[in-house]
Amino acid sequence: LGLVIMFDDEDCPWCQKMKATVLTQARVQDYYRRHFRVIHLDVNGDTPVTDLTGKEMTQKDYAFLQHRVRATPVFLFLDLDGKVQNRYTGASKDADEFLLLAEFIVSGAHKTGNFTAYKRQKLSGATK
Repeated sequence: LGLVIMFDDEDCPWCQKMKATVLTQARVQDYYRRHFRVIHLDVNGDTPVTDLTGKEMTQKDYAFLQHRVRATPVFLFLDLDGKVQNRYTGASKDADEFLLLAEFIVSGAHKTGNFTAYKRQKLSGATK
């Protein structure tokens, strides 16, 4: 469906939490790989990257200048045309919540609502 860019910082405890407890789970990896191309970018990195318009810049410039990433982690969901579909800042509570975030995009619910409302609806439906 598009790209998911994880903007992270090696000194960020929330990034480390996501990497250690959520992103390592096979079910998370399988679901995200099935629906998205996943890319990790270091918000302090000097490695050159090319944006979707063909412009080359460092990872840190892409993070800050293109997407105003100031806190980490940030998960940016882009469609196949490079248009931002959703932005999620911070660590998810757990793998289930992170999978629900992907479902929110995959289902198209992001076009008409926000993730908090979607999550509330899904969780209330699961308990009935």
